[in-house]
Amino acid sequence: MKAFLLAAGLGTRLKPFTDHHPKALAPVHGRSLLEWNIRNLQRFCIFDIVVNVHHFADQIIDVLEREKGFGSRVQVSDESDAVLETGGGLKKAMPFFEGAGTLLVMNVDILSNFDLDRMLEQHRQSGAAVTLAVQQRETSRYFLFDETRQLRGWENIKTGERRIPGDFQVADLGPYAFSGIQLMEESFLPGIRQEGKFSLVDVYLDRCVTQKIIAWDHTGDALLDVGKPESLERAATLFPDTIQ
Repeated sequence: MKAFLLAAGLGTRLKPFTDHHPKALAPVHGRSLLEWNIRNLQRFCIFDIVVNVHHFADQIIDVLEREKGFGSRVQVSDESDAVLETGGGLKKAMPFFEGAGTLLVMNVDILSNFDLDRMLEQHRQSGAAVTLAVQQRETSRYFLFDETRQLRGWENIKTGERRIPGDFQVADLGPYAFSGIQLMEESFLPGIRQEGKFSLVDVYLDRCVTQKIIAWDHTGDALLDVGKPESLERAATLFPDTIQ
């Protein structure tokens, strides 16, 4: 099993920090978000990690080299020429995932105490191609699932945009907020047909009619999208300095 940390974003909401640094190096208790997530993955015996980089890429590479990957085997997928979003970044990094079997993909600016072992157990028992970590919470964008927790659509309640492939009725679908964490089988990757810059949301909506993409509801777990300066302060309160 391998992990892919999405760290190439510009982090515009974290200005002024990201005027001079990548968001992956934003500190919580004196440790970067990158270190927090690498060490958290080690708790679940995941030591093979790929990190994509774009904004101040050299800073992330320097830290990983200096800290020897914080004890993990970390490879870098360099997007210095152009940021490719979540889907494009995953597709560019595909050569690194050979032999992974199952792949964990998560945003580097997400902090959570979610239980990866439980998520992985459900993923494998279900036979799903992809499992999306979700919660019942307020947000502007939702994945839509049917009664069997299979993905059937997506909506943005602020703009009114709704995307439901197939013949599913929105009244029969339940909205869940995405946690920025997903498990996928390596066999899912070659079928990604999009090119260049694109979101994983596009991939999931493209494939959910023909492949099993399910929800793992971890409502109640601590989850924080560290996207704003005030979120860094909240992170220091929600997540005590317990990593070793």
